[in-house]
Amino acid sequence: MPLPSWWRSNFRSKAGGVARALYIHWPFCEKKCPYCDFNSHVRATVDDDLWAAALLADMRFEHGESPQGPLASIFFGGGTPSLMPPAIVGSLIAEADRLWGLAPDCEITLEANPSSVEAARFADIAAAGVNRVSLGLQALNDEALARLGRLHNTREALAALDTAQDHFGRVSFDLIYARPDQTAAQWEADLARALGFGTWHMSLYQLTIEPGTRYATDVRRGVFAPMDDDEAADLFAITRELTVAAGIPAYEISNHARAGEESRHNLTYWRYGDYCGIGPGAHGRRGGSATQRHRKPENFLAAIDARGDGLLESRKLGLQEQASEALLMGLRLAEGVDLDTLASRFRTTTAELIDTDRAAFYEQLGMLERTGSHLTVTPDGMPLLDGLLGEIVPAELVAG
Repeated sequence: MPLPSWWRSNFRSKAGGVARALYIHWPFCEKKCPYCDFNSHVRATVDDDLWAAALLADMRFEHGESPQGPLASIFFGGGTPSLMPPAIVGSLIAEADRLWGLAPDCEITLEANPSSVEAARFADIAAAGVNRVSLGLQALNDEALARLGRLHNTREALAALDTAQDHFGRVSFDLIYARPDQTAAQWEADLARALGFGTWHMSLYQLTIEPGTRYATDVRRGVFAPMDDDEAADLFAITRELTVAAGIPAYEISNHARAGEESRHNLTYWRYGDYCGIGPGAHGRRGGSATQRHRKPENFLAAIDARGDGLLESRKLGLQEQASEALLMGLRLAEGVDLDTLASRFRTTTAELIDTDRAAFYEQLGMLERTGSHLTVTPDGMPLLDGLLGEIVPAELVAG
């Protein structure tokens, strides 16, 4: 799959270097969802001025470590970034522009929950510089939303979507499927309805029971059972069929978009580009190093106060580990990876990147497709992606 024109223009700086991305984590939520394993925290009060100063300090530290620019994208994730005062959002964008500069048509995304309180801030968030919003709708009926622990109802969700479309040039939303007791007919009806909302990007996730969540406890106690793998595979097939017919095919295993509407920020991750991550629990990959911030908000603030950054760890990655990460991320994409390019980038060989015999076996089964040095996972292979990667990526490469 050739790179779209916006990628070529936005991800090259005027000096010829590759532009980078910035991730900003806002860790606070009004309630912890039972399925969520993200770094999110519920606090009775949040000192907005203190957090604005801490995030700005962390950003300045990252720029000192990795000053190359401009930024092709900024992503406010969480937690619930739509709980941030718009003035803080604006100050962070302005400081990022001052430090790195912003590429023309820089994509600036903010994740939002569709409560009426947060939707009321959309005009001010857009005025602060955000040009793309990602809404956590998650379901389209009140019973399912209640089971997912969401604070909004369907009416609020659809009203927030309308408001978002009025204020932002690009809008995406999330839905969770393969929920307990969900039928194929129910998912097909919900997805068909969602495809009529007029957005050109959707993130469609199968419910995963993550360790440490309340759902994991509920499953262990027998409160409910996860959907059977075969049933979930049927819903995955429905998802692919309907989104292709609607003109927003999957460009990544769970993300669907019309050509040119892909999340430019997330493509940086999947194409293994450089990105800086600030805020509690944020990860980064820049200059061949992996960075991680303190997860607990109070520990993050203590680190900022002690030395001016929130780093928990900065670790130099070996070329073998980088190659493994690039391969595992790139094969999530419909465009796949070019093995010769990766081998050259990480000073290895194609034979060391993949188990060629196993890859040939799965190619015969129709799960992989290889053209020259280009390798992709086919639609038949995508539902089994994790197991497939475990088969074709040598263990010693994954082990680093």
